Amino acid sequence: MQITIDEALTQGGAGRFQRRLLGIFGLVWAADAMQVIAIGFTAASIAASFGLTVPQALQTGTLFFLGMFVGAAVFGRIADRIGRRNVLLLTVTCDAIFGIASVFAPNFEMLLLLRFLTGMAVGGTLPVDYAMMAEFLPPRNRGRWLVWLEGFWAVGTIVIALTAWVAHLAGAAEPWRWIFAVAALPALIGIVMRLWVPESPMYLLRKGDEPGARRVIDRVLLANGMRGLPPDTQLTLPVVADPGQGIFGPDLKNRTIAMLAAWFLVSLSYYGVFVWLPSELVKGGFGFVRGYGFLVLLALAQIPGYALAAHGVEAWGRKLTLQIFLILSAAGCLLFTLAASPWLIAAALMLMSFALLGTWGALYAFTPELYPTALRGTGMGTASAVARLGGLLAPSLLGLVIARGFGVVIGVFAALLLLAALATLLIRTETRNQAIG
Repeated sequence: MQITIDEALTQGGAGRFQRRLLGIFGLVWAADAMQVIAIGFTAASIAASFGLTVPQALQTGTLFFLGMFVGAAVFGRIADRIGRRNVLLLTVTCDAIFGIASVFAPNFEMLLLLRFLTGMAVGGTLPVDYAMMAEFLPPRNRGRWLVWLEGFWAVGTIVIALTAWVAHLAGAAEPWRWIFAVAALPALIGIVMRLWVPESPMYLLRKGDEPGARRVIDRVLLANGMRGLPPDTQLTLPVVADPGQGIFGPDLKNRTIAMLAAWFLVSLSYYGVFVWLPSELVKGGFGFVRGYGFLVLLALAQIPGYALAAHGVEAWGRKLTLQIFLILSAAGCLLFTLAASPWLIAAALMLMSFALLGTWGALYAFTPELYPTALRGTGMGTASAVARLGGLLAPSLLGLVIARGFGVVIGVFAALLLLAALATLLIRTETRNQAIG
């Protein structure tokens, strides 16, 4: 009897095995979020420590994003060749080592190098995490669970905001060292936890190791309280487009171009807003919309955004949910440009935080399902690399229009988010409840 891996996973459902996997991947996902969000929270104290201006201190963010760009582009392809598990163990170890080393950087030059190396590790972890998690989930649960994984980004954001607040209240001499230490801790714990995670059965089967894939599937079924596969069962993969075509082959070109455009534009807008926002709110803010307390509220606003996205990807579909959140994100940016009072500014920022993170959830749920197993790591890695390019360019875009006022900057982001929604119209497929090959 022949059975696909998706059919076997459907028999076992989403149970104890997947919950454990979500906890392990989520911990490191939160750690990666903390490393990224730390850019906006550490610039001022880094500048004070090394006698720099804040724009000079933000070079740590530029080097971090450059490292993420390199890591995402390289490690996604490597994961399709040597396996997801090996890459994840390598990247999470490097994340912890270089993250902790950043805490003890004796000078700015060494800190730049360490942030670049940490960025490479984080950039390699993010896309492979999602590709691997997707390959352990049955089709009817996949979208919701992938958004839940993305939801750990909000956890990391909240922890960093609270850490910065506590460091400020405690009068720490160099708060950036506190923040980097807290950001590295979950990755350090995650090294040991990752040893429990088996190789993706879809990857094993694609590489011709059917017995190995069976052993992993049996482990999943047994952990979920089910019986293993019958002895006469043979695992197969669904017939998909020839993976030799690559992600820009005739069958995948349109969806790849559309998704890469969406990733780039969302990243440009998200990092443009949230790398600038912490320092602006702490420095002076907008009336009562100021300080670390409001930054914590903004982080908390992300949680219902993820919750609605998790519901939407299963109830409305991946594509429609993504489009709805892109339009809501643009509306939040537009409201900010029109706001004439602190209350409207607060509402706009809360909507932006809610909707932009819901957008990320939908993006991460949709993208890995658009590619076959042999190209999933490559597809996610390329998308992640394009997103890091957006992160690199965001400060430059801010610099070009900042003289016209922050409202103009946010207005530009509103237009970019609407453009991303239009780009998704090129995607002619919906992957809700569909098997991935």
